[in-house]
Amino acid sequence: MKDFSNASFPPEMITVMKEALDDAVSTLPMPVNSSHVQSIAESILRTTKEGERDPTMLKTMALLELQITPRD
Repeated sequence: MKDFSNASFPPEMITVMKEALDDAVSTLPMPVNSSHVQSIAESILRTTKEGERDPTMLKTMALLELQITPRD
């Protein structure tokens, strides 16, 4: 996982990020790949750190990023 050690979020924002993560992961086909979950989580952390607060936008950005990220 990328370094987010300097990131700090209030409890209510963590709740919003968890909602976005859960919603995004629920759209993935089974079985869910752990690297996809990690990518979504990193995107949500990064986007939140940049100032986004809307859970729908966090989910959308994470899923779009997952689609365009090259895979090995």
